[in-house]
Amino acid sequence: MKRARTYLCIDLKSFYASVECVDKGLDPLTARLVVADPARGPKTICLAVSPALKHLGVRNRCRVFEIPLGISYEKAVPRMRLYMEVSARIYGIYLEHISPQDIHIYSVDECFIDATSYLRLYQMTARQFASKLMGEIRSRTGIPAAAGIGSNLFLAKVALDITAKHAGDGIGVLTEETFRQQIWPHRPITDIWGIGAGTARRLAAYHVHDLMGVAALDESILYRELGVRAEYLIDHAHGREPVTIAEIQAYRPAASSLVSGQVLHRDYTREEARTALREMVDTSVLELVGRHVVAGGISLFVGYGKNVPPARNAPATCVDPSAHSALDDTALLERQNPDGSIGGGVRAMSRLAGDTFPGEFAGRIARGAWGHAGGQRKLSGHTNSFRKIWETFEWLFDETVDPARAIKRMSIGFGDLLPEEFADVDLFTDQAAEGAERQLALTVNAVKGRWGKNALLRGTSFKRGATGRERNEQVGGHRA
Repeated sequence: MKRARTYLCIDLKSFYASVECVDKGLDPLTARLVVADPARGPKTICLAVSPALKHLGVRNRCRVFEIPLGISYEKAVPRMRLYMEVSARIYGIYLEHISPQDIHIYSVDECFIDATSYLRLYQMTARQFASKLMGEIRSRTGIPAAAGIGSNLFLAKVALDITAKHAGDGIGVLTEETFRQQIWPHRPITDIWGIGAGTARRLAAYHVHDLMGVAALDESILYRELGVRAEYLIDHAHGREPVTIAEIQAYRPAASSLVSGQVLHRDYTREEARTALREMVDTSVLELVGRHVVAGGISLFVGYGKNVPPARNAPATCVDPSAHSALDDTALLERQNPDGSIGGGVRAMSRLAGDTFPGEFAGRIARGAWGHAGGQRKLSGHTNSFRKIWETFEWLFDETVDPARAIKRMSIGFGDLLPEEFADVDLFTDQAAEGAERQLALTVNAVKGRWGKNALLRGTSFKRGATGRERNEQVGGHRA
């Protein structure tokens, strides 16, 4: 018989905003602060809003222009490196009390802890242990935290997301019995971990709007609608989660891949997007060489924007047309209508949007409003040669992307990764040339590793539409 376990799920409240508040000498729980980059204009997404603003109805991950005009607040520019440093300090606090094999870092501001052994060791209840950890985090870093407690990872996470918000001490507890009482009827269903707007929409077609409805629905319908994902939903509807932290840490994927993507700051023309794509491929190939692996296949995703790209003789839309720098060419340009509102994108987006699912992280979901292109292709053999890989990417780009449409998002992937010794060689392979290319890539990596990613750049990074120089100074897609 499996031993009963106790899990904690600890979340650092509005983490980015709380770090900025502490740095400014403000109380994270009472200060009104938004973390957003003003250089990206009023449409930029707020990475975090402080708890005081949430209490006033400001939704997490909203856009700056969505904050009501009557609410005063401070704005802080994202500093991702600082947030990572504070997160590492807090992880160090956990390690003073818990072994690393009993901690699963879920994100920069959230983790799971298997507390089973430590409750006996410290002679504490689960609530006391969670309170002790939260108290140490607050006293030593100034960051407030909340926690969920459950007999499995799912119950702990749902306790954190839903019940902890209504607890005076910020700690939510769920058992299988209280799960059925409190969570089964909870709406919106998108508040439940792992259920997004797409799944909610599929369930709504069967008049299912909560986990009670999921538990009562014929399982064959769920499998028909959701495929293998139905298994997880059925388990969660009954409060079950068989996976443990030990199993997560022991997991090793059967195959590995490398993925990179970006949302462009404005709608790009086809040739501008080709420049950005070449930069992305170059950066990823350097990473393949640095990892000493070769790829057997590639994938490309291109998301179209809402506008038609400008004509060739149209005025340049960069901040400084003469400089053609990456920072200027990719700056988000906001234009105001005569009435002072932002250009037609917001209203057009709402017209194209689909159903609305309320909830802190949910919003209006567009149903294929702008479309996409791309695909997957096998390489002629396993390789990390930029020349060979770029030829395939360029062919796939030309073959699948509509030249009459603007481009807003791009991502690339490399699959079927193997160690370098499995690189394919045929009669037409110029081994000397490929060896020289690989040595050059290793040298570039060494220079970048010592002097920074912008220390050595291809000429592509100075062309109109290039984003590499700006991205090299970011962490997680945001200012470092």
